[in-house]
Amino acid sequence: MDRVKRVGSGLLALVVGTAVCLAGLSQQAAAFSLTSSGFKADGDIPPKYTCEGSEMAKARNAGDVNAGVSPGLSWDDPPAGTKGFVLLVNDPDAPGGTWMHWVLFDIPSTARAIAEGSPKNETLADGSKHGLNDWRNPFYQGPCPPRGDSPHRYVFTLYALDAPTGLEPGAKTMPLQHFIAKHTLGKAELIGRFGR
Repeated sequence: MDRVKRVGSGLLALVVGTAVCLAGLSQQAAAFSLTSSGFKADGDIPPKYTCEGSEMAKARNAGDVNAGVSPGLSWDDPPAGTKGFVLLVNDPDAPGGTWMHWVLFDIPSTARAIAEGSPKNETLADGSKHGLNDWRNPFYQGPCPPRGDSPHRYVFTLYALDAPTGLEPGAKTMPLQHFIAKHTLGKAELIGRFGR
């Protein structure tokens, strides 16, 4: 009977300890948030950042697929031990399944923002690297859902990682996602909407 009590007490302590630990992680994750200077959470993404923007339209008319203006993003209080960030932007409402619009990885751990109009270089001045989006381009390409669809959701997810990826610029999404699955300390998410 004493042994049963001891085992029961031990299990209770383990459950309580785990709950306290998870509560601490939840509080830490809640403090890690992603915002944009261009649109509010769950709000409409302005045409400037989409295929309807004037810059995008001008570029399309000139036959330039390298068009699009990325929105400014910022965050604070990432989890302790963060060694770098990865940003993935996708459209889960795309007709053929989730469509990736922007892949930016090995963002330095000291970074707390990405300026509007991210350069279309494979490697940025701070060492961040562009991966391939689903158009197979290494840069941001804005929302461009089919005309007449209900507004699509565009999910901006910033992952805080415990190590740099070590991947080369222009990396495909799959190896990056495998790395994210093993090295994520926390993530922050921002959703915007756009329809036309």
